[in-house]
Amino acid sequence: MLATMSDRTSITIADGIADVRLNRPDKVNALDGAMFQAIADAGERLKGDPSVRVVVLSGEGRGFCAGLDFSSFQAMAGDAGGDGGSLGAIGDTSGRITHLGQQVAWVWQEIEVPVIAAVHGPALGGGLQIALGADIRIVAPDAKLSVLEARWGLIPDMTGTVMLRTLVGLERAKELTFTGRMVSGTEAVAIGLATQLADDPRAAAMDLAADLVGKSPDALKHAKRLLNLSGTRPVAEQLADERFAMGSLIGTPNQVEATMAYFEKRAPKYT
Repeated sequence: MLATMSDRTSITIADGIADVRLNRPDKVNALDGAMFQAIADAGERLKGDPSVRVVVLSGEGRGFCAGLDFSSFQAMAGDAGGDGGSLGAIGDTSGRITHLGQQVAWVWQEIEVPVIAAVHGPALGGGLQIALGADIRIVAPDAKLSVLEARWGLIPDMTGTVMLRTLVGLERAKELTFTGRMVSGTEAVAIGLATQLADDPRAAAMDLAADLVGKSPDALKHAKRLLNLSGTRPVAEQLADERFAMGSLIGTPNQVEATMAYFEKRAPKYT
C-alpha cells in the first residue's frame, strides 16, 4: 500500500486501486487556488503510475465538493480584467487545451484507466464538473448536484459545456445550465447525469473498482480511449481504430489470461 497526502488531497494506492480523496472537509472541499493545484497534481501523478488500474475519486466530510470557495469567488470578481478563468491566477493554459481550472476535471479523462467518482452531499458548480470528468458516477440518493454558475451570473467553465451535453443531451444540458437548479442523486441517475445510486457511494465505488481490477487492463484502456473518441471523428476512422485495437489485443498474454482465468474459475494475474 502506498499513501500520500497534501494539504488538499490524499491518495492511497492498494491492489491496483487509487483511492483519491478531496481533503478539505471543513470547507466541504471547496475549491481555492491550492485545491485546484492539488487536484490537478493528483491526476498528473496517477497518469504516470503503471500500478494504478482503477481510480476512485471522492470527498472527505459531508460532501463531494461545494464548488468555488467564496473567498476565491471574491478574488475572481476583483480580477474582472483577467482572462475569464475560474481564478485569475489559474487562467494560463501553458500549452494544454485546458487551463488549471478546467484541468482538474479534464485530467480524469486523460488518465488511461477507468475513473469512478463517488458523490455524496453537495457537488455544486466546479465540484459537479470535477465529478463529470470521471467515467462513472455513483451518487447517494440525497446528494445535491447543480450547475450552480447561473446563480452568480456565470457559465460552467471547467469543461462542463463539453461533458454535460455528452451525458444528458443538448436540451437537458441547457435546462440545467440556464436554471442552476438543484438535482437530487435520484434524479441525476434518471436523467443520465450520474450512473447509479448507492447509500454509501464510496463503498460501492470501491466494490466496482475491485471488479474492474479483474478485467484486462489492456482492454479497459482501449475501451475508454475508443469510447471517448466516438463521435469526435469520422465513423470510418473510428471503425478502423476498433479493428486495430482488437487486432492488438487478440492473443496477447493479458487477453489469454483473461480467458483462461474465466474458464478455470480463478482470479486472473495480469502483467
